[in-house]
Amino acid sequence: MSSIPAHISELPASALPQHVAIIMDGNGRWAQNQGKQRVFGHRAGVKSVRRTVSAARELGIKSVTLFAFSSENWGRPSTEVSLLMELFLKVLKREIKELGENGIRLKVVGDTSRFSARLQKQIATAEAETEHNTDMVLNIAANYGGRWDIAQAAQQLAQQVAQGQLDAEQIDEKRLSEALCMSEQPEVDLMIRTGGDTRISNFILWQAAYAELVFTPILWPDFDKADFYAAIESFCQRQRRFGLIGEQIEASA
Repeated sequence: MSSIPAHISELPASALPQHVAIIMDGNGRWAQNQGKQRVFGHRAGVKSVRRTVSAARELGIKSVTLFAFSSENWGRPSTEVSLLMELFLKVLKREIKELGENGIRLKVVGDTSRFSARLQKQIATAEAETEHNTDMVLNIAANYGGRWDIAQAAQQLAQQVAQGQLDAEQIDEKRLSEALCMSEQPEVDLMIRTGGDTRISNFILWQAAYAELVFTPILWPDFDKADFYAAIESFCQRQRRFGLIGEQIEASA
């Protein structure tokens, strides 16, 4: 039996976000509040990932992007970083089968070159084994930063200009967008941040240019399906104008 609230399940697919991005904040504080080491919060957060991905798939959402590890997170204590890398490796190995059973394609976005050879190999394996799944795309942003994404896209275009494949005058928003991570997926409609902070922390700056934002004080390990549905409901109650006025949007509906 579906756990989707009736007032959401009855909405047409066009009313729902096609791409949801989540900043999963609060794992460390959740653990510290219980007198445990921060890594316990990261492990508990994996359960929240499963719940959220399951809820998104039930709703028919096409893409979910999770901010797992930012390029700035390397500055954290080395022991925590090492434990996060090991947890990432274990989760990748453990979840491949379930992703396949649920038709979910895994894609890791970010500069993976800094990861260990073992982790890079596991990422490649997970992506290859799920590449033909079509129900939903699960993007894991790892060693990712929005500024890095834009910079690497600009570098790609600059190389094309240098090689004579592209004129500088041809560079526009569309070409830059096509060089970004996740260019083949819908732009982000809804961004959720847990943990109480109200900032986007260098996450998918371009792709979320017109995203609706939902900030919640709930720490990520406590974030459940009901909280996800509440964020979806908040999204559905908003009028997205994209620079127009309300009357124009209503007239075109």
